[in-house]
Amino acid sequence: MTQDLFRQDAYLRECSAHITAVTEAGIVLDRTVFYPLGGGQAGDSGVLVLANGTEIAIADTRKGKNAEGQPTNGIVHVPAPGQEALLATLTPGTTVTARIDWERRHRMMRLHTTSHLLCHVVPQLVNGCSITPDYARLDFAMTDPLDKEQLTAAIATLVAAAHPLTVASISDEELDANPSLVKSMSVQPPRGTGRIRTIRIGGEGDAPLIDLQPCGGTHVANTAEIGAIVVTKIEKKSATTRRVVLGFVP
Repeated sequence: MTQDLFRQDAYLRECSAHITAVTEAGIVLDRTVFYPLGGGQAGDSGVLVLANGTEIAIADTRKGKNAEGQPTNGIVHVPAPGQEALLATLTPGTTVTARIDWERRHRMMRLHTTSHLLCHVVPQLVNGCSITPDYARLDFAMTDPLDKEQLTAAIATLVAAAHPLTVASISDEELDANPSLVKSMSVQPPRGTGRIRTIRIGGEGDAPLIDLQPCGGTHVANTAEIGAIVVTKIEKKSATTRRVVLGFVP
């Protein structure tokens, strides 16, 4: 099992850890700050630093799977190609420092939070999403046309309002009683632990609630941290789907 430190604090850039396994898929640690691909968000990249200062380049991070392809509680750090000799020296118990590519991660945090703001601006179900360091894409189940300038302006207003984000959780029963909290048609929140992680934007005191939904991804702490984001493209993907693509202002 890998302790997922990023769930509690998305701003952690590194941590000490021990290797628990080295497999064909990659390196498994007992704890990590690396986010694995999931929920539409890309996996982190970075380095694992050995005690002697040697760095193992990590190109991607994935959720672990067993021999039957079923998910495990491990998180796999996928090495970049060309490091076979170094990987052959690794053994379980080896101490490393896991360090993410922070600039890349922070861009995804900003875009992921923006995608939640977009769910407020376009209150329709989402049937596909992708969060990368360079853009975010959401597919909305709808037939009405959307306007790039109007969406960009609405997002800018929410960013400027400096709404705080709160990481919390609800029970399986609470989610069952409030199914509208799930905005995605394609990705369902993980169950099994009895608690489901949520991201709330706004809603503190008398402040308006902007968005509340289950989410396991990484986010900024305040919408003001997002900065300048624009809607770069709107596409009609099908008769019942409108795709909105978000990007950073050049």
